[in-house]
Amino acid sequence: MRMMFGLVLLVGMALAGFAVYMAQGYINKTESALVQERAFRAKVGDLVEVYVAAEQLKYGDTLEPDAVKKIFWQKSALPEGIFTEETALFPADEDRPRYVLRPMEVNEPILALKVTQPGQPAGLTGALDPGMRAFAINVNASSGVSGFVYPGNFVDVYWTGNDGTREITRLIESSVNVIAIDQTAVGDATVGATVAQTVTVQVSQEQVARLAQAQATGNLTLSLVGSNTETGAEKIEVDSASLLGIEQQEVIEVEAEKVCTIRNRKGSEVVEIPIPCTN
Repeated sequence: MRMMFGLVLLVGMALAGFAVYMAQGYINKTESALVQERAFRAKVGDLVEVYVAAEQLKYGDTLEPDAVKKIFWQKSALPEGIFTEETALFPADEDRPRYVLRPMEVNEPILALKVTQPGQPAGLTGALDPGMRAFAINVNASSGVSGFVYPGNFVDVYWTGNDGTREITRLIESSVNVIAIDQTAVGDATVGATVAQTVTVQVSQEQVARLAQAQATGNLTLSLVGSNTETGAEKIEVDSASLLGIEQQEVIEVEAEKVCTIRNRKGSEVVEIPIPCTN
């Protein structure tokens, strides 16, 4: 009987020890998880609720309340122009809606530059950066890169004309932003290459004057700029002579040899006789 009691006591102590061991392991694991979570929280910082797209939004869509939702976003990584309050995105005193200026995917933040002001139409004015202007360039199949220039691309603008002495082609604007092709603006869906008649670019006021003068005095040609291409600051100009490798021949004037003479009259006839020059 005593042996049975002792065996039961040993088994009970073993089970108790195992339970303590398991509990201690669970506590240590929980404390480790809490430490990791605190470190993660300290690294991430505070979180705030921001408005994002709840569905895919296209250029020109009306921004409705059911097309957006709120998610938590890292406060230290908030982009400029984010909306955190419903009254800022949908003012209570404004019945007119906002419109989408740039396509947005699901969970993409709603930014001020991607939507219009309440009641403002989704036109080119919304696509222009502050202080910039829109200028339309007349193009055809050859000067418009065969229809492969789309809104959002960057192009170089070349002028071909007569500078008063020769026919030249010169780079006048480098890497200007295309914001519209004919009636297709930035954000519209593009279905394929189409030969455009006008390409609208975003430029400064001074560039508007330069392009207007260039278009009035010659022909403008566009050249599509590739992605990640560095803008060159060097002057690019080509004329027929440089194109064909024609070198201008330098004309050297040779001074004529000085000849000294004396006149000798023989009757009515005067004869000039060469003599050495003394100076």
